[in-house]
Amino acid sequence: MEKAESLGFNAPHIHLPAEASQADVNSVLKEFSSADEVDGILFQNPPPAHIDFDEAMNLVDPDKDIDGLTTVNMGRLALGLPAPVPCTPAGIEALLAHHEIPVAGKHVVILGRGATLGRPLAMLLTQKRPTANAAVTVVHTGVPDWAKLTKTADIVIAAAGVPGILQPEHIRPGSTVIGGGVRYAGRKLLPDVDESCADVAGAITPRIGGVGPTTIAMLFKNVVESAQRRHN
Repeated sequence: MEKAESLGFNAPHIHLPAEASQADVNSVLKEFSSADEVDGILFQNPPPAHIDFDEAMNLVDPDKDIDGLTTVNMGRLALGLPAPVPCTPAGIEALLAHHEIPVAGKHVVILGRGATLGRPLAMLLTQKRPTANAAVTVVHTGVPDWAKLTKTADIVIAAAGVPGILQPEHIRPGSTVIGGGVRYAGRKLLPDVDESCADVAGAITPRIGGVGPTTIAMLFKNVVESAQRRHN
């Protein structure tokens, strides 16, 4: 919220108690979704276990969904139609483009199939444009020999949420490695990518905070574009 305010955004933070019901959450989201002065809504994911994220998220006006997670916006992304793009996938594409790492025509393996990162990232990187247009393979922990595929990749993106799952022997020397998946253990953040992967990779993101700044940048980009669509 401090970053939003420093950039000139009016960004109220609504913190509901842990015991808030589905109806409580739904009510807040419906209220903000219908408010004309609101240009963007971010619903923190994951919510407590008793809250159905999809039910609540789909009460948000898709034009105000600044993380691209409503069913409508996911469908638009799948079809290659204009829509807010989930922030971490968009940030990863921007990160690769900024560092001039070729993606078009390359083999990208995404380790993880989650709705907020793995799946939308696969849809994003297969779209036909210079910063995407890749051959994308999605693997996950349900695939026993997933490492056979990551070892053939030009770019490996770890998005499994399994601490230390990606080890040096799982990647090809000189490949690009991006760590997008993390898991909390108490207050400690545990990344998917083992630090020793840096000895093998040609380029690698920092284990902590590597894609965080670009994720936040894409979040604010989505807010601005939402406001432009609504007011222009």
